[in-house]
Amino acid sequence: MSEVRIAAEPRTEFGKGAARRTRRAGKVPAVLYGHGEDPRHIALPARDFEHALRTEAGANVLLDLQIDGASELALAKAIQRDPLRGAVAHVDLLLVRRGERVTVDVPVVAEGEAPSDGLLDVQLTTVSLEVEATSIPQPIHLDISVLEVGQSVHAGDLKLPEGAELKTDPEATIIHIAQAPTAAQIDAELAQAEAELGAGEAGAAAQEAAKAEAESEAATGEGDVVPDTQSGEGGPSPEQTPAE
Repeated sequence: MSEVRIAAEPRTEFGKGAARRTRRAGKVPAVLYGHGEDPRHIALPARDFEHALRTEAGANVLLDLQIDGASELALAKAIQRDPLRGAVAHVDLLLVRRGERVTVDVPVVAEGEAPSDGLLDVQLTTVSLEVEATSIPQPIHLDISVLEVGQSVHAGDLKLPEGAELKTDPEATIIHIAQAPTAAQIDAELAQAEAELGAGEAGAAAQEAAKAEAESEAATGEGDVVPDTQSGEGGPSPEQTPAE
């Protein structure tokens, strides 16, 4: 796996305000940790880091950080992005050494066409692999054109790169080819949904009518029964009965 060299610099200011200033300067605030060392706060050139993420390795790209004249190998473990602009807002970096084994999530990419009478059901888009830090595999490509309706591919079925050890449950389903519904089934489901929607609207209308009737009776006094507190029976008490 090729490494991407990036010039990094230490950060001496911390907090939200300092992070905003770092981003305005075209850099990404980052924290570098691992191997029992104290975390170090650094800044990466935003454009260079985004370019590294666009390589085929994606988020698993191995970074060769140049800090104060020294070289440090690191992997991105957590990338935070601005929810509106999508730009990288912060990144956690894990120190690694050559020959060291690490666990990473490797994407699984479906290729080809599913059967015409089948539907592609993707249940997992990545699998966890333990690999050497300098030999992180590229995305695993899975040909679905050879699958038939009812067939599935599990994690244990994947052909892994040499030296990689699967950490995901081997029985976990990656992809399943389900039976596509017929036109009659689709029409029946639509009719049922419309019936349920109509019943719900009718029920809501009945509730609104009952509510309006209750409010009208409350406003006019009609329908109220004043208990006869002397006899304990319903209806107006003698004191409440108008004289003839």
